[in-house]
Amino acid sequence: MPRRETEQSRWFVDAVLPHEPGLRRWIGSRFPAIRDVDDLIQETFSRILKNHESGPIPNPQAFLFVVSRNLAINKLQRMGLEWAPETEKLDPMVLTDEMAGPFESAALQEEIDQLVAAIQSLPDRCRQVMTLKKIYGLTQKEVAAKLGVSEHTVEAQIGIGMRKCTAFFRQRGYKTRDSK
Repeated sequence: MPRRETEQSRWFVDAVLPHEPGLRRWIGSRFPAIRDVDDLIQETFSRILKNHESGPIPNPQAFLFVVSRNLAINKLQRMGLEWAPETEKLDPMVLTDEMAGPFESAALQEEIDQLVAAIQSLPDRCRQVMTLKKIYGLTQKEVAAKLGVSEHTVEAQIGIGMRKCTAFFRQRGYKTRDSK
């Protein structure tokens, strides 16, 4: 297996997979109309792995829940159902394992706040592209069509966004994949 695949597999096993039981419970409690939780989790894992290939994910747990939430809402919409308003905002207290204490919850809230701040710090077009591509998991072609720009523009904005977000986290003392 090539080195890059081994690193990604190790990252997935260490940083993502431990959150599956909590994610499964959370989906079941927040989106009871979704019967095939396994499919939703598989799609979530697929999206997070694809996003990890293009750059660091500072908080895999928060990203995992955000992607899962968005996929669940999309699935409910396709089923012709609406979601309850309380599912629109992620609660960091719910994201933590049941055994997590207040310190872990506070740290998670801080990381989520930093992720939101990093995305909000981007220029408008870049923020739109990054949100559609990285959070909602749209393809480059889909993002280009939705925003009425070329795929080349989307690619360039992703590069800019990733560099700016990486710099944002470095300035605040967070480790990124390329600053080991």
